[in-house]
Amino acid sequence: MAEGLSDKQQRILDFVGAFLTEHDYPPSIRDIQQGCDISSTSVVDYNLKRLEERGLIHRDREISRAIQLPGSGTRRRILTVPVLGKIAAGLPIPTPPEVLPEGYEEVEVTEDQTRGRANAFALRVEGTSMIDALINDGDLVILEPTNSCDDGDMVAVWLKAENETTLKKFFHEGSRIRLQPMNSTMQPFYTSPDNVEVQGKVLSSIRSAW
Repeated sequence: MAEGLSDKQQRILDFVGAFLTEHDYPPSIRDIQQGCDISSTSVVDYNLKRLEERGLIHRDREISRAIQLPGSGTRRRILTVPVLGKIAAGLPIPTPPEVLPEGYEEVEVTEDQTRGRANAFALRVEGTSMIDALINDGDLVILEPTNSCDDGDMVAVWLKAENETTLKKFFHEGSRIRLQPMNSTMQPFYTSPDNVEVQGKVLSSIRSAW
């Protein structure tokens, strides 16, 4: 334990170090609050200021998640992408660069998770149709807007006749399109090409903390 630190400050310092090692990017204040079982984010911020005063951490308040340990080097850049709703929606996904919905949520991701796509967006998954691909109910998927894809790509598609959006793996099969769930208990869905509008291709996913 560093000399003169409170138990809470040492706990925060240890958590920041462990988080950086595991994720290769810094924790948010909310991550620290939950990970260290602290009553509020303001208490976290107060203790981070004390740690910064002692030179035990560095912070850039202009950038989210900009908490570093001295000598830890440059970490992956953190970006924010809009969360445009749920994947099992009754309307087409309003993908960028269309006007974003009022009060939309944002999620912080690394450049690796967006694969460098500047217009990436996120959707929250409903259901377990992709659970064998390690995408479960409540998880977020990061997508790039596109209206084309290759066989085997995991995509968000708008089914015109069914008036719904779904997340599946996409395959051409003769004159049909097969939309394949990644759940051994579910059957594939077959439809005609003119019923399918690809709206986004999955780049990565984020497990829900719920």
